[in-house]
Amino acid sequence: MAPAREFVLFDLGGVLVELRGVTTMPEFAGIDDEQELWRRWLGCRWVRRLESGDCDPEAFAQDVVDDWHLAVGPEEFLAMFASWPVGPLVGAEDLVRRTAAEVPVGCLSNTNVLHWDGNAEHWPLMEVFAHRFLSHRMGEVKPDAVAFARVAEELALPTDRILLLDDNQVNVDGARAAGFQAERVLGVGEAHRVLGLARVLHRGPQG
Repeated sequence: MAPAREFVLFDLGGVLVELRGVTTMPEFAGIDDEQELWRRWLGCRWVRRLESGDCDPEAFAQDVVDDWHLAVGPEEFLAMFASWPVGPLVGAEDLVRRTAAEVPVGCLSNTNVLHWDGNAEHWPLMEVFAHRFLSHRMGEVKPDAVAFARVAEELALPTDRILLLDDNQVNVDGARAAGFQAERVLGVGEAHRVLGLARVLHRGPQG
């Protein structure tokens, strides 16, 4: 990776935020391969509609249960889905603050009203980001090229000066295709390691 960075973008779930309910989806959906599950999830039209702000949660739940042939009803699935974000992982806020001391930082997250409004938006972690790119407010979702184009346009930076850390390879691939620098990381430790390799952070984790 080239050393020059002008902006670091963090994905939230799986990188900085613990997602609890995701582990139940393989059982409900009958998909054993995690990457295949995420590819299908990210490509699902009902997920994309919810996370682009194009439908309400109740319609989303009914359509996902029907389309995926889940072994639960819409109300049970929606309650489970709403509980997915547990909170920031240990060390997440410290990592973002340390990164922000070196370069501007933002988040780029496929999210929705259930996970954001009245929940994640109030976490102190979110106050650290100079920019918060949220799919349900942008009207665009990763890994679509238009989502990355919107981010680059708002930041007014060359795409190759932006580094995205994301836990899903499909999003990493989409970001790279759009000209971003991007790496797949799982959790705070891996994010810190990649930021060190990228010469953004120069010292080991605190504490």
